[in-house]
Amino acid sequence: MAGRSSGHTAGAFDIRTVIALLFAIYGVVIAIVGVVQPQAEIDKSAGVNINLWAGIGMLVFAVVFVAWARLRPIVVPDEAERGASPE
Repeated sequence: MAGRSSGHTAGAFDIRTVIALLFAIYGVVIAIVGVVQPQAEIDKSAGVNINLWAGIGMLVFAVVFVAWARLRPIVVPDEAERGASPE
């Protein structure tokens, strides 16, 4: 058992998961605003629907963070390993 790391993953308490959730929420809101905004607002930004593209970009960023957290999870050591002293 010398090469194996014991413990559990951080799971939902991983900061990458929290950041991904925030970006996903903001991304959905901004993408919805981009879909429903009038053409006059789009014309103000040289014809580019910046809200829609920013929302899509934020959603992609959230997916990348979730994938990163799932593929390389943070391993939290068990309680016995942290405070144990050899006797």
